Amino acid sequence: MRDRKSPWQQYIRTAGDRALLVAPSEPALAAGLADALRGNAPAGIQDVLPAAETVLVTLVSVGDAESVRHEICSVLEDIQRAHDSPDVSRETLPHNDSPEPIVIPVRYDGADLADVAELLGMTEDEVIAAHTGTVWRCAFVGFAPGFGYLESPDGRLTVPRRDAARTSIPAGAVALAGGYSAVYPRSTPGGWQLIGRTELPMWDVDRDPPALIRAGGRVRFEVAE
Repeated sequence: MRDRKSPWQQYIRTAGDRALLVAPSEPALAAGLADALRGNAPAGIQDVLPAAETVLVTLVSVGDAESVRHEICSVLEDIQRAHDSPDVSRETLPHNDSPEPIVIPVRYDGADLADVAELLGMTEDEVIAAHTGTVWRCAFVGFAPGFGYLESPDGRLTVPRRDAARTSIPAGAVALAGGYSAVYPRSTPGGWQLIGRTELPMWDVDRDPPALIRAGGRVRFEVAE
């Protein structure tokens, strides 16, 4: 266990009686922390709930708070050291022993595909190639059950949301917005750019767990046959 006066303590705040909210200075550190804690959770941690730039760590008991704080500081120090090492690139940093990516077949016929290509200065085929050629990582889940915010290592498919949201987007719509990709798990209003659709259900109450994509999981898209 390292010095309790670690500078990383400033990024950790209490959140109620049995939770700690970690808000590192860099979003990449939050993602790495969530992966590390999920892969090898120290004693006293009940659950790890990542968001875009923070990680909420729930505790088994109030008495675990201090030891878990120290462990979080240690993990953040290790991640920062690995990122700063001249011998290891950010693209090759391990995220524990992740399972094979979930493969999602997509028909790339979305209503906004042409607009996305224009925004990115690409052809539609180049957008599809970039989307299918990326292994996406689920940074966090939100908005609706099963709606995973998928991030890419290079952010090359970053486009803004539509100026006007649609009143209804069908379940299975594959979309881009704000540096993320996602699949709509159910019909809902939304303002993301639609590039395709899949028949694979993102949320199924008869499945265990119901969500196909979970925080920290990896996803790869492929052109549907």
